[in-house]
Amino acid sequence: MALKDFPLNSPYPVTEEQKKFYNDCGYILVNRLANSAEIYYYRNAIREAVERNKEEKRPLSERDTYGKAFLQIKNLWLENETVKKFVLAKRFGSVAAKLMGVERVCLYHDQALFKEAGGGHTPWHQDQFYWPLDTDKTITMWMPLVDLTLEMGIMQFVTGSHKQGYLIAQEISDDSDDFFVNYIRENNLEVSRYQELKAGDATFHSGWTLHNAPPNKTDSTREVMTIIYYAEGTRILKPDHDWRQKDLDAWLGGRKPGEVAASSMNPVI
Repeated sequence: MALKDFPLNSPYPVTEEQKKFYNDCGYILVNRLANSAEIYYYRNAIREAVERNKEEKRPLSERDTYGKAFLQIKNLWLENETVKKFVLAKRFGSVAAKLMGVERVCLYHDQALFKEAGGGHTPWHQDQFYWPLDTDKTITMWMPLVDLTLEMGIMQFVTGSHKQGYLIAQEISDDSDDFFVNYIRENNLEVSRYQELKAGDATFHSGWTLHNAPPNKTDSTREVMTIIYYAEGTRILKPDHDWRQKDLDAWLGGRKPGEVAASSMNPVI
């Protein structure tokens, strides 16, 4: 079928109950955000882009914890027009905007997260540790391109953790995992997990929501595409550590701290 047959721009209704759940819990599952035909079409283009751009060649046994967690390939929307249509889809961006209660969102960046067969766990972390964005209106869409079972490493979330804000200045690592495991236990926090997800389902979570993913215990790759959004009009923070400086240099098109995060790298969805 032609590309125009799968524009991903048709509306998807978001209820008041869904908005409340997201704002209370910091995450939500949205079923069938993309249908099977759409996923089949875009999956091929995303997989091809991942294969062309992946740099990790070592066997799992030779990698550290982060390297075992997944193959991570970013900004695939710049790779070809098909992937661009997926990443800039108005349907996805509209859901993100409605959940956050903003009029429009901008793209921060996309990333494929392919957890290989036998791949390790993704440590507990907060995404927004990395982002030099002066707002709490940030959100990540996490969409499987294949049906997922619990054994493949479906993300899990700490309910309401986004309300705590910036918890620790620590990148994703064994150290962050140790800190947050203790934090969850000591504060008797609720961990929420889904037993299965269908291709085209999507979870959305806030930038401050504490989350992780168990290892992939199957013989199949967990193929997931993610898209990160922030509210239009957001200004750039002065980086307070090297990771945020790296993100500023990579994803915000040469903009400076204090300026609005509005560059050609960050189109409005």
